Amino acid sequence: MSLENLKKRSEAEIKYIFGIILDAVDSVVKEATVKEEKVNFNVIGRIHLLPEEVRNKIEELIDFTKDNDKNFINLCIMYDGQEEIVDAVKEIIKNGIKEEEINREAIKKHLYTRKFPEVDYIIRTGMEDGARISGFLLWDASYAEFKFRTDLWPDYSKEMVIEDLKDFSNRVRRKGK
Repeated sequence: MSLENLKKRSEAEIKYIFGIILDAVDSVVKEATVKEEKVNFNVIGRIHLLPEEVRNKIEELIDFTKDNDKNFINLCIMYDGQEEIVDAVKEIIKNGIKEEEINREAIKKHLYTRKFPEVDYIIRTGMEDGARISGFLLWDASYAEFKFRTDLWPDYSKEMVIEDLKDFSNRVRRKGK
């Protein structure tokens, strides 16, 4: 859920989406596969803008999977890639980092994704009219593979996840080579 997308939704839609998030966290916490496969969930964005109940539930999910280190699922909520880069630049200035010390690594250390491993695969739902990343992970997407689905996020099922992961496993990744 991007910041821009949120601005376009009615209060009823936003409440419904927040309800999905609350239910999803409860489902993940109960799912044995999460522990078995050591799935680590991360959530980035301006989480502080979420209602307290949703923010607390997201923190519960992150805490529940914090020790898992095999598979990573990164969710962008209240997120905008351009704002992420703006926030990183502000943090760099605030920390007094000198111009000659600013490089790719320095910028990465100040992004929301600073703790994330390299992004391998980005799945975008709700792409009825094209294929775009809509500002998601602008810095980190440079060598990622993409999957665009017309299905809306609330309809994205376990079967679709498996299908998309199979699709990814069959790709040849060159990473700019």
